[in-house]
Amino acid sequence: MEPILELKSFLPYRLYRLADVISREFSKIYRDRHGLTRPEWRTLSGLGQHGTMTATELSEQSAMHKTKVSRAVAELERRRWLVRTSDEHDRRVEHLALTQAGLAAYREMVPLAKAFEGELLARLSEEERTAIARGVAALETALYGL
Repeated sequence: MEPILELKSFLPYRLYRLADVISREFSKIYRDRHGLTRPEWRTLSGLGQHGTMTATELSEQSAMHKTKVSRAVAELERRRWLVRTSDEHDRRVEHLALTQAGLAAYREMVPLAKAFEGELLARLSEEERTAIARGVAALETALYGL
């Protein structure tokens, strides 16, 4: 008899599904508000949080493939929410930054994102919230050395 993997109890699968459901639920907010895709939201929020970044830095920070970052950057630039500036030392590198309009959209979304997170966590007891925070931190430390 071949071994069977029970997906419903396999932690990587459970975490993936949970992250996907939460991400899809949150995406309704930024999609309805601004017509953004997930990569566009992640790019907007990365730049909003960290300021000027390169596409490579955005890709690493957001765990998105370079092509998704590139498409998101192009769309945010088309909306005039983002500007590119060539690096003075390496013309292959572009520094990306939000415009005033992009920053305004980001600032509008921050309280909505925090409210979404608050509503999600409100479904749990204080003990469960603490356990999840500790568990996620432990996995991050084990996997990323954070």
